[in-house]
Amino acid sequence: MDIFIYIVLVIMSYLYGSIPFALVIGKLFYNTDVRESGSGNLGGTNAGRVLGKKAGIVVILLDASKCCISILIAKVIAHYIGLNGDIIYPCALACVIGHCYPIFAGFRGGKAVSVAIGYALVTNVFAFIIAMIIFLITLKVSKYVSLSSILASISILVVSPFIGYSQIGIITNACIVALLVYKHKANIIRIKDGTESKITWM
Repeated sequence: MDIFIYIVLVIMSYLYGSIPFALVIGKLFYNTDVRESGSGNLGGTNAGRVLGKKAGIVVILLDASKCCISILIAKVIAHYIGLNGDIIYPCALACVIGHCYPIFAGFRGGKAVSVAIGYALVTNVFAFIIAMIIFLITLKVSKYVSLSSILASISILVVSPFIGYSQIGIITNACIVALLVYKHKANIIRIKDGTESKITWM
């Protein structure tokens, strides 16, 4: 019975992570498919680039809430039924995979940055703070959002054993970081070639 509940929670998390908020907001309020403009990515950065700053912020917040809500639901059900609390980690990973490869958008999703932010915030506030500090410092120095996101996520993995993550939590962190880095492979190539876009507002 417990295994069945685990499977249901993980599938629910994947499906919720698969909701393409950038696509929904673009089509519903702007009559625009963000996949056809900018980078074509279904994330907050591209939504902001194509639809405007307000839409981008809304998409980032909604995407970040995915892991928060998935983990909250898993925690409540685990507590009520008496399951191991570590169920939150497979659910979080499933949510991130859903965001990157959404069944509702032809498996073309975002790059895991916003959902990873939500994940860090709800699982360990110290991880969130450390990641944000690394992100802002890197962004100030390099002006690359992609590089800042990658280094911020890696910083969480590095400090994971020292800030209270369980073994399955550390493994989950490693999987999320690996997925985030993989989704940024094109950005990494452009950074090496010196063709990656830089921000101008910092």
